[in-house]
Amino acid sequence: MSPNRLFTHAMAISLTESAAHRIQSFLATRGHGIGLRLGVRKTGCSGFAYVVNYADEQQVGDVVFEDRGVKIYVDPQSLPLIDGTTVDFVKQGLNEAFRFRNPNVRGECGCGESFSV
Repeated sequence: MSPNRLFTHAMAISLTESAAHRIQSFLATRGHGIGLRLGVRKTGCSGFAYVVNYADEQQVGDVVFEDRGVKIYVDPQSLPLIDGTTVDFVKQGLNEAFRFRNPNVRGECGCGESFSV
């Protein structure tokens, strides 16, 4: 299988309009980048935390999704934990952040920074 393999079953990461707009405007302001890099790392009180960065290049093995004109890069180790996730961008008062609706989550910590599957 090639390093940039495509999954034949319906794995997906999607964006809300708000998230897509935020990513596109940030990349335009930043002046470089090819999309959003989404993954997870082991940490926190519940086991995993989301890792969100802007992607400057595709890494070997990345699975690439595109939604609302934005490319989303996910490493193959993270994908089973976040498959089906919808990424949203919300503003609440002075705070703004990406939020995740992940159908694989079985529990979250009280602070909302980590989750378990």
